[in-house]
Amino acid sequence: MRLLPLLRDRFRVVAVTSQPSRVPELRAAGALPVVANLDDRDSLHRLRGLASTVVHLAPPPSAGELDCRTRNLITILPRQASVVYVSTTGVYGDCQGVFFDETRPIAPVNARAKRRVDAERVLRRWARRNEGRLAILRVPGIYAGDRLPLERLRQGTPALLAEDDVYTNHIHADDLARIIRLALFRAQPQRVYHAVDDSDLMMGEYFEQIAKAFGLPSPPRLPRVELAARVSPMLLSFMSESRRLSNARMKSELGVRLRWPTVSNLLASLR
Repeated sequence: MRLLPLLRDRFRVVAVTSQPSRVPELRAAGALPVVANLDDRDSLHRLRGLASTVVHLAPPPSAGELDCRTRNLITILPRQASVVYVSTTGVYGDCQGVFFDETRPIAPVNARAKRRVDAERVLRRWARRNEGRLAILRVPGIYAGDRLPLERLRQGTPALLAEDDVYTNHIHADDLARIIRLALFRAQPQRVYHAVDDSDLMMGEYFEQIAKAFGLPSPPRLPRVELAARVSPMLLSFMSESRRLSNARMKSELGVRLRWPTVSNLLASLR
């Protein structure tokens, strides 16, 4: 929905949704809604060859290590199509706080990240065989004024002690929409970009900044062993991977100028 206003003046935008209830909203935003489901290949036939420029935003399924949705998608893509795929920084696994660029080898740990790696590989194969142009955006935690962990803070969900904490990466939702638009026009073929902002925060610092901005209590800090018994396995997996990603390629090749360079910039604007 944040991307549509940036595209509708340059493209005839077909928005694929699996939810018929979203059709009026998408139409009002300037798109041509089409109800189809990437889990059901038969529902995709009328989309075959329809668009030569594709933004693939659909997440993988919630189970397994293969992304059947992306596998279904490539069956309807025309030859020489341009595709921007929004992936995740989770494909790198735990990097122990090392700062790195897009040349670092991937090393996914959890099944969620392995599904993303599968999607990337499927799209790379498709691009090689069909002379397609593919840009992969590896995206971290997406935030915005209405996408902050306020409920988590109100519930007192704990964070890690400073000595156990991990580096985390972020991007504002509006900046991500602009990055996607620029990738459509400026990305080099078969290129990976880190779609991350300039923040250099550990996870606990991130929560503490938000708590302070909204007058909420800072999260209690616990050692990793104790925290493992207090949070969900999914949340624990996020708190077990430490990465610091360079965004130099994104800025130099796509010409990105971040509206919200850091989380702190957004929080200051909300006061």
